Amino acid sequence: MKRKVFYSLLALLVIFPLFNVTSPAQAAGFTDVPARALEEVTFLSDGNIAKGSSAAIFNSNRTITRAEAAIFLGRALQLNGTPRKTVFRDVDRSSSVAGYIQSGVDHNIILGYLSGVSAGNFYPNKAITRGEMAIMIANAFKYSYGGTASGAAKALMDRGVADGMGNGSFGSGNLIKRADFAVFLARAINPEFRTKDSVSFTKSLWSNAPNLNIRSGPSTAYPSIGKLSENQQVSGAHSVGKWTYVKSGATVGFVSTAYLRTTAAKPAATPPVTESADSRLSGQTIIIDPGHGGSDPGAISFGLREKDVVLTTGLKVNNLLKQTPFNVKMTRSTDTFVSLSARPAFAVRNGGDVFVSIHANAASASATGTETFYYSAATNPYTADSRLLATKIQNRMIAAWNLRNRGVKTGNFAVLRENNMPAALAELGFITNKSDNDKLKSDYWLTSASKAIYYGILDYYKAKGYDVDSLYNVPK
Repeated sequence: MKRKVFYSLLALLVIFPLFNVTSPAQAAGFTDVPARALEEVTFLSDGNIAKGSSAAIFNSNRTITRAEAAIFLGRALQLNGTPRKTVFRDVDRSSSVAGYIQSGVDHNIILGYLSGVSAGNFYPNKAITRGEMAIMIANAFKYSYGGTASGAAKALMDRGVADGMGNGSFGSGNLIKRADFAVFLARAINPEFRTKDSVSFTKSLWSNAPNLNIRSGPSTAYPSIGKLSENQQVSGAHSVGKWTYVKSGATVGFVSTAYLRTTAAKPAATPPVTESADSRLSGQTIIIDPGHGGSDPGAISFGLREKDVVLTTGLKVNNLLKQTPFNVKMTRSTDTFVSLSARPAFAVRNGGDVFVSIHANAASASATGTETFYYSAATNPYTADSRLLATKIQNRMIAAWNLRNRGVKTGNFAVLRENNMPAALAELGFITNKSDNDKLKSDYWLTSASKAIYYGILDYYKAKGYDVDSLYNVPK
């Protein structure tokens, strides 16, 4: 069944019982997505490309800002989103969107204002128009459009990516809503969503690897819908970041471009299939320590146990690190009890270079926020590095969860005190606070926390002089 038909039927099942055709349908857990955008928002959400303000609210009817558009496009194309200095004076280098904005500039996708009093600014919080949207998408997917908004609009409409207005115009000056931007972006990525059959499989490609997944979207976050054998020929269309849209028999989907070649004969020496990272990373071992476990549940509140929350988060961090050259070990990967002294001992025994312990806080019902600890003592040779590691993780957690910033603190915890490596202990939030607890019980927010910890570890290594830039684009 075509995706369009499936989601249309699903939308009808949600809408008709309400006897209101304008009522929102459920998309990826969101309650405010209109039926016309159901499939596209779900597709982008499944790939972690488009997110809402919460697990339930996508803000479909709110106009999309220039910063949000840069984030959506950056995630779709797997661009480097690491916060850094940009060419614009109104984008702070520490802003969570700075990396995607600068990557958009580097890839000729987005532009700032070039003349007048606005020259040199990006205006990240300004709502974009349909014309600006058309130019961004045309640049991102390399459509030829003559450099004008009208040309970009025509390029999108010719491909069935965007529609005109009811009066026959494209409405280039009209502001665009988040749901509509999601629709157009999903159509640009995946032709199955388009209003026209505009995809052409003109490239001859061959698989470089056995049992290669064809996925429903351009990242490993999407499910596999088919397999390719080694040296199997496929037909290719466009690329989305590091993924190519291919056709193999009746199966159509995305394959990692790194595992495809353009010649029938396999080269004598196959080039690396992943972006290179600092070769020293393979000698680094990261210890992930989910707190409590087994007979020790940790804090319990609102029916949630700390040991379960931190294990889920730790496993997610572990899965991210497994996609990198780092070695990664977990003090526990199941619901088992590990004593406090056994945790640092495990880290030492396994040659750990970095130790990250994951916990959830507990206090009064009003206590809220995120904090990260390190051990400080005059005799500890790793105080500075532990503080650096804790700071990087804390910064990422605050950006990801937007809870109260309780800061980076010193803590006399056994797993930190008895360690002989840079070590940090992250308290994600307060399990005893209803708002924090809602995030701690949400898979969406635990995934967000795991990515924050992962990026915090990368930030630490980057500050130590390692080349980790390519690792920020791990798709999961």
